[in-house]
Amino acid sequence: MKPWITYTLIRVGIFAAVFALLYGVFAITPWLSALIAAVLGFTVSYLFFRRQRDAALASLAAKPTSAVSDEEAEG
Repeated sequence: MKPWITYTLIRVGIFAAVFALLYGVFAITPWLSALIAAVLGFTVSYLFFRRQRDAALASLAAKPTSAVSDEEAEG
């Protein structure tokens, strides 16, 4: 699986779990649950998933920036 997909799924999973816990169990309003889940999801993924984040960034940086070659762009 591509590294950026793995990292995205981890972040979405953290967000969904925290949101479900806050909204479902503690009955916090949806917008506040989403805000807290987003902040916690970012923090947890930043602190604990550095290897996955670096792999995702490396795979995205390795992609070519354009499908047009230099010769086609000039002429």
